[in-house]
Amino acid sequence: QVHLVESGGGLVQAGGSLRLSCAASGIIFSSYTMNWYRQAPGKQRDLVATITIGGTNYADSVKGRFTISRDNAKNMVYLQMNSLRPEDTAVYYCNANRRAIRADYWGPGTQVTVSS
Repeated sequence: QVHLVESGGGLVQAGGSLRLSCAASGIIFSSYTMNWYRQAPGKQRDLVATITIGGTNYADSVKGRFTISRDNAKNMVYLQMNSLRPEDTAVYYCNANRRAIRADYWGPGTQVTVSS
């Protein structure tokens, strides 16, 4: 059974930092593209960052502030978030995707709240 569990969310002041973690189990982790998405109240879920064998990619709104990384030995993916802004407030979701086998898994999410 596949499990993704996020941690590290919380309340932080604008300009602060948080590091989100996602622990994966039940998949061949290194074979998956790992993504971080976020969803603010009343808005759609948006892709924030992606990490693959080929590299990383970021939404324009977080470029230069957020960094995605992974540790395949530990089945972990991380999102380092610096210079946080109130508009970064959202529930952040970890996603594991492998198109070749049409596999797509989600964690339950972790709340990030940035106060002004």
